[in-house]
Amino acid sequence: FGSSHFCSSFTGCKPRLIRVPSCDATPAATMYTRFVEPGRLALITYGPCAGKMCTIVDIVDQKRVVVDGPEGVTGVCRHMMPVKRLSLTDFKATISRGAREKSLRLALEKDGIMQKWSATSWAKKVAAKEVRAKMTDFERFKLMVARKKRSGEVKKTVKKTKK
Repeated sequence: FGSSHFCSSFTGCKPRLIRVPSCDATPAATMYTRFVEPGRLALITYGPCAGKMCTIVDIVDQKRVVVDGPEGVTGVCRHMMPVKRLSLTDFKATISRGAREKSLRLALEKDGIMQKWSATSWAKKVAAKEVRAKMTDFERFKLMVARKKRSGEVKKTVKKTKK
């Protein structure tokens, strides 16, 4: 297509010229920053490995990718999974497509990807969620008592400042 097209209605009016921006001028190229690409760090959101981190190693087709932990670092072995079950992060390791586990591990260590990930608020929220999920009944009870105590202290200080 060119940069202009003719539009005419069925009433027989004169064709008029409509300006259509060319494909190069659209801002779609800058809209997305997290691409499905080898080396992209992702969080698994569904399945037996849910909540674990993985790295995209290879792209199978439009909907599936091969991911790897590596297993020694994150506990995820190399397997194929749908892109739907992944949440992509901003971090990317510099690896080639179909990289071996050893080269993936070395690339993650060299770039410090896992340390950068663990410093993000997203990773901290995931870790806190895991801790809450693993709490026993007695630990939940102690937490409730501590919250009540803290709430009482806050109310006491607020009451003092209001006087």
